[in-house]
Amino acid sequence: MSELRELYQQVILDHNRKPRNFRKLPRPTQTAEGYNPLCGDRVTVELDLADGVIRDIAFQGSGCAISKASASMMTADLKDKKIAEAEDAFERFHAMLTASRPGEEVAAALGKLAVFAGVREFPIRIKCATLPWHTLRAALAGNREPVSTE
Repeated sequence: MSELRELYQQVILDHNRKPRNFRKLPRPTQTAEGYNPLCGDRVTVELDLADGVIRDIAFQGSGCAISKASASMMTADLKDKKIAEAEDAFERFHAMLTASRPGEEVAAALGKLAVFAGVREFPIRIKCATLPWHTLRAALAGNREPVSTE
């Protein structure tokens, strides 16, 4: 189990050091901003939506390793997915971190994103991991108000 935990930590650290899709989109169709006042994480998620599909997705911001890695892996996973698939991924990710007893099938359905299951052991960090996801959801909904984890 400790080898698995170490692997998960390595994946998160890799995405923190070399975040995927950490950039601005040339012409986003949807944008949302998120803020975690507890630890200072800030994220902006930009989407290029066409015909119900996330054609491109990017993020910018600053924050802890968990927040940045979550945004990086989220954007890598959701590119070219249908909006409904992104909403479903949000629900599974959120349930994995917040449900009182998430089933193993929830984490399994998330694939590589299951590395964040260990964040459950550190409740103060759950908001760090979910901030990019809540910001994504706001962007999908066209919500102009900044998202806050409080």
